[in-house]
Amino acid sequence: MTLNIKNHPCFNDSSRHTFGRIHLPVAPKCNIQCNYCSRKFDCMNENRPGVTSKVLSPRQALYYLQQAMEISPNIAVVGIAGPGDPFANPDETMETLRLVREHYPEMLLCVATNGLDLMPWIDELAELQVSHVTITINAIDPEVGSEIYAWVRHKKKMYRDIEAAKLLIGNQLEALKRLKEVGVTAKVNSIIIPGINDGHVIDVARKVSELGADILNCLPYYQTTETLFENIEEPSPVIVAEIQKATSEFLPQMKHCARCRADAAGIIGEINSEEMMRKLAEAASLPKNPSEHRPYIAVSSIEGALINQHLGEADRFLIYGMDSNSGICSLVDSRPAPLPGGGEQRWEALAGILADCRALLVNGAGDSPTKVLNKQGIEVLVMEGMIDDAVHCVFTGQDVKHLMRGSQIHACKTSCTGTGGGCG
Repeated sequence: MTLNIKNHPCFNDSSRHTFGRIHLPVAPKCNIQCNYCSRKFDCMNENRPGVTSKVLSPRQALYYLQQAMEISPNIAVVGIAGPGDPFANPDETMETLRLVREHYPEMLLCVATNGLDLMPWIDELAELQVSHVTITINAIDPEVGSEIYAWVRHKKKMYRDIEAAKLLIGNQLEALKRLKEVGVTAKVNSIIIPGINDGHVIDVARKVSELGADILNCLPYYQTTETLFENIEEPSPVIVAEIQKATSEFLPQMKHCARCRADAAGIIGEINSEEMMRKLAEAASLPKNPSEHRPYIAVSSIEGALINQHLGEADRFLIYGMDSNSGICSLVDSRPAPLPGGGEQRWEALAGILADCRALLVNGAGDSPTKVLNKQGIEVLVMEGMIDDAVHCVFTGQDVKHLMRGSQIHACKTSCTGTGGGCG
């Protein structure tokens, strides 16, 4: 199939008032920390990357897309842009792209990434006819990059300072070159940060032009509280215009960027409609695979009132359901946990025990059981607080950020009083 790439509103200014786009927020984790970025906040009036009201599983995202197309049939592009980085969440990202391509063969697909972990996925992106990829490249000089990035995490190793910047920049430029070799349209975003890289963006433009980039988006840094750069003033429109003019010698410019949220939907520049946000919340409240019948939520608790037990310590799980008429949540069952030992087989057995549960609420969980349960369609949510409140929020698709514990990932021995031998 030949896709009409002229319909992409971000890459073609003449299309942005006619064709809409939708971002599917399936990628919560990020593999770098930019000194201007915070992903804590969710304000419907705040248009910037890293912000989303909900995070969806790939099949929840497909369900949401189907609903969104009924509301806005002019959607021509499906993108994945976070709220973290798509390739810090490669399984979720690639499954979502595969599902959309299968169900909407005519749809344009695009991805926005920092480029750190993009390279291994480029060939499949091309096979899926992902026509547009955006890489945010803020520096090509590691000295400059070291001021922008607090850390980079690559292949389970943490890098900082110059070493981190060198790794990130090298991977970005290598990925950009490869994108062009396989025929993918490539946009480069460069964020103008006064006093940090505002005098360096022209060097970025020159380099990415040499590597074949198709278009450059020089966009002003967004002042965000609770970040290292929170006291840096945003660049003036005059400075932005001057940089755009200077870099236009090397690449065509995108000048209508709206710094879209990770759950943006509709025409660029317009705030998501209330109806669209209701559909997003509805999708998030469904089982990870909406076609499955999973009417229950499981909870790990010591005494039955609080979510206060690590997954590896649980000897039984409390099962809650919600009455569809009254909306009242109540305890419906108690199920024994598999015996300790056995490694992944223990968690596969647990997945069978909880096969009719859409989520498992625990106070801590290891990486291995989380992966096994997630793969079987059971979302593991690490949180604390009253069971009744948490269960009602999850069933109704309400925000549970106030209940979540840190990064949602708790290593063995940090929130578990067990032997420390792992969740086996």
